[in-house]
Amino acid sequence: MEANMDIEIKSIHFSLIDDERDYIDKKIARIRNAENMIVNLIITITKDNNTFVADVTVTFKWGVSAHLKEQDFDFSSTIDRMIDKLEAKITKEKEKHQDKR
Repeated sequence: MEANMDIEIKSIHFSLIDDERDYIDKKIARIRNAENMIVNLIITITKDNNTFVADVTVTFKWGVSAHLKEQDFDFSSTIDRMIDKLEAKITKEKEKHQDKR
């Protein structure tokens, strides 16, 4: 079975430059090992005043959805912290799912 994770990245109140999009793609590569568990990943980054807010909705193949939010004044820090949270959530969900099976 081929892993097929849909990834959508949106920016609000600013335009993502190529470097920022590449940075996000590089960070998402850290969760590629979970690709077979995830249906879709929706990342919305909002710039509000001088703060970046990253909202992530992840939907797992077994029907569970999770919403995570992280914010910081620095774009890279916001993305790093959001991906850290996402990795932790994926690990937790994987363990819960395996326990049920």
